[in-house]
Amino acid sequence: MEQRHLGRTGLRVSRLGLGTMTWSRDTDEHEATEQLRDFVDAGGTLVDTSASYADGGAEELLGSLLGDVVERDELVLCTKAGVRRTADGAVVDGSRGALLASLDASLRRLGTDHVDLFLVQTPDPRTPLEETASALRLAVSSGRARYVGLANHAGWQVARAASLLEHDPGLAAVQAEYSLLQRGIEREALPAAQALGAGVLAWSPLGRGVLTGKYRRTIPADSRAASPHLAGFVEPYLAHAGAAVVEAVATAAAGLDRAPLEVALAWLADRPGIASAIVGARTADQLRGSLAALDLELPRELRSALDEVSAPELGYPERF
Repeated sequence: MEQRHLGRTGLRVSRLGLGTMTWSRDTDEHEATEQLRDFVDAGGTLVDTSASYADGGAEELLGSLLGDVVERDELVLCTKAGVRRTADGAVVDGSRGALLASLDASLRRLGTDHVDLFLVQTPDPRTPLEETASALRLAVSSGRARYVGLANHAGWQVARAASLLEHDPGLAAVQAEYSLLQRGIEREALPAAQALGAGVLAWSPLGRGVLTGKYRRTIPADSRAASPHLAGFVEPYLAHAGAAVVEAVATAAAGLDRAPLEVALAWLADRPGIASAIVGARTADQLRGSLAALDLELPRELRSALDEVSAPELGYPERF
């Protein structure tokens, strides 16, 4: 698998990353072991997790596999903080204390003394970005993280954080949802990341599973859309607005004699500025389907057609 530099840093990440959002909840230890082994065997290195995934369960499961299934130094570990669980539900907290406490807990669950990449998972409107940036700076200077970045932040926040971290340690990564069904980052966040030298990690490159085509007729009983805790995650992309894109991907796949998910991944993985596309699979079989896309290069005409059918609406001031 191709290894790419993360923006203008020296850190290299695999073209596809392995997401763990379903681990320890919908993906048990056996399936997780198979996924990790298949991923590494295919040349994958980037494994993405978060303190919020299954309330730390995903990190704990991943940590239990390090050393037994794969050596720690074979992976680029990325975790996220900024969403904590309380008695009243999930709370966004980008404060210095919350981020560093979350990182410490993540390291304990993962069974390692550092992560390769530490991200703030979501913007916190109640905490100044200067304070959040100071926590990222300390994470690196204390040796708990090698590189830092932001996830799900707006373009102006990416630019401000890059300015605050300009000299030490620098903003290495911007993680955002990006697929043929969600191209919103092309308006500001992606251009900002490219201009500032941050690598983009695209999550949900399969449009929360909808671009696989499995929801074209019905909702499979074993799918995320039928899951009690993930149905709301998938539902927005089942609307009629995305149907034309899903059909275009399916038509392209049929013409190439490939699976729709392979076409969707191939389109995304070669977009400008993308360091890695993070695929989250519930089962090892699903992950193998994504790995099959690694050798697919889309014809220029087909790529242009997909660009056109999925193009985001641009207006002032993006287009002036």
